[in-house]
Amino acid sequence: MSSDATRNSPSLSALFREPGAGPTLDVLGVTHSYKAMASDTGQHSVWESVVPPGRGAPAHTHSREDEAFYVLSGEVLVDVEGESSPLRLGTGSFLFAPRNRRHGYRNVGTDTARLLVFALPGAGLDRMFAAFDELGRRTGGVPSVQAVATIAEQHGVVIHLPAD
Repeated sequence: MSSDATRNSPSLSALFREPGAGPTLDVLGVTHSYKAMASDTGQHSVWESVVPPGRGAPAHTHSREDEAFYVLSGEVLVDVEGESSPLRLGTGSFLFAPRNRRHGYRNVGTDTARLLVFALPGAGLDRMFAAFDELGRRTGGVPSVQAVATIAEQHGVVIHLPAD
């Protein structure tokens, strides 16, 4: 289906969510509060990431999705392939992370950071994050990096494990 056909699909309707409404997932200790899932929009996903100090996403590479990050509050340090040093993103900062480019982030501040994240397309990441949430529920906490890497690989995402 072409992107024009997706945008003009009669099966999609307007989507409105009140603050705090929408599906919520625990993704490796980071809360994702969905504003829109790909199943709602036919293509992209939008979520608010609530990132406690010291938490974030390990270095990874998407083969299918582009991501964009807008910092609503707090501060994150983002390692992006091709940059000579990590980028420090504070409130109001924006970063586009295209597919096939390694990236990862961590809240380096003392306060919780809040990011608005966009994924296009989003369905694969929606399913991957739901699998992380389910694994965390089954294991009673943050799952092992190897378990996360295995799930990620099923969704076209490579987790870059730190060298020993």
